[in-house]
Amino acid sequence: MKKIFFLVLMLVTVAGCNLISSSDSFEQPQGKVIVDNKDYTMTIGSFKWKEDDFEARKISSSDIKSLANEFETLDVKEGEKLKIQIEQNPSSITVNQKNEDGTSKSVGIQDNQIILPSEKGYYIYEITAKWNKGEIKGRLNYIFDVKIN
Repeated sequence: MKKIFFLVLMLVTVAGCNLISSSDSFEQPQGKVIVDNKDYTMTIGSFKWKEDDFEARKISSSDIKSLANEFETLDVKEGEKLKIQIEQNPSSITVNQKNEDGTSKSVGIQDNQIILPSEKGYYIYEITAKWNKGEIKGRLNYIFDVKIN
């Protein structure tokens, strides 16, 4: 009985190791904010990704403020431009700005750049990037925050 159990355990282990190899590991496309020629990696919130017969999903249990706390708040000037750079060229990018008073608004993005508000304060940005190219279908949410002095 022990021999059969050991044999079955070995077969399951070998079969499992053959199904997942290190070349099949998934890394989400990184997103960066660029200010004054310095780049800062944004925090990744939730994501969905499907490529060929691979599928991954993460639903973030953290709220947007907790995710922003994982990012080093950028000290920036009023009306400054920020560049958004996301790997693997997403099909679309949308930007949502959360204000200190709890309100939010959509922010226009042009040439992968956004213009910061002209009012001093603290703002959290949520970037939603989507891919829909051939076999690649994905959606990632990136978070970063700024303090305008």
